Amino acid sequence: MDDRPEDFIKKTFVSAFYMTTGLVVLLFLVLAKLNLVKGVLFLIVPIVFFAMFFYMIRLPDAKITKKEKEISREIVFAGRFLIIELESGVPLYNAMINISKNYEVVGRYFKEITDKIDLGTSMEDALNDAVEFIPSNDFRKILWQIINSIRTGSNVAKSLYSVMEQITKDQITEVNKYGKKLNPLAMFYMIIAVILPSLGMTMLIILSSFIHFELSLTILLALAGFLGFVQFMFIALVKFSRPAIEF
Repeated sequence: MDDRPEDFIKKTFVSAFYMTTGLVVLLFLVLAKLNLVKGVLFLIVPIVFFAMFFYMIRLPDAKITKKEKEISREIVFAGRFLIIELESGVPLYNAMINISKNYEVVGRYFKEITDKIDLGTSMEDALNDAVEFIPSNDFRKILWQIINSIRTGSNVAKSLYSVMEQITKDQITEVNKYGKKLNPLAMFYMIIAVILPSLGMTMLIILSSFIHFELSLTILLALAGFLGFVQFMFIALVKFSRPAIEF
């Protein structure tokens, strides 16, 4: 990030203030028709502000997680490519250059390493710098193994075999866990997003006729918006839970 932590917090505070103002104005227009403006907005404003502030302040963590998933999609293939290159007699430096040309995400980090080496940094120092900033534990394991092999003078390709096998096993385990999660998620979706809305709306319409409660267009639109939000959150939950793995 180009901003210092203090500047980022200030920008987040201001952005949360503007977004809260916009949402409060929108809520005011909706609640004014329902005669619920007094007292309700007083409670909503701080809740909305803190929700917006803590949501936006977590955006850097979300970007780091996104980068980690992008790396996870390529790390197995890039690691195997590196082993094949080294076993073919290609020097480690040239192998990293070849990875940077063939893999978009992982190659970007290897290009930074090779660029530092070209500027005079030793390979070990360049790899150590990369380990500090790369947002992927699996990628760090590969780089640590390369660093250890350079320090001990052992064969890099043979050292990477065990690391790649462990990474592959971990990814298979994540896929199995994701498969087990889908069954309860599907049941939750059927109950919350399909059965409850349909039966709930039917019961609400029937009860409104008995208690003489008028279901206005505003209330129906608000319920439809809430159901749409639930659908969106469920899709986002499934998408977020999916492991970033390709075989």
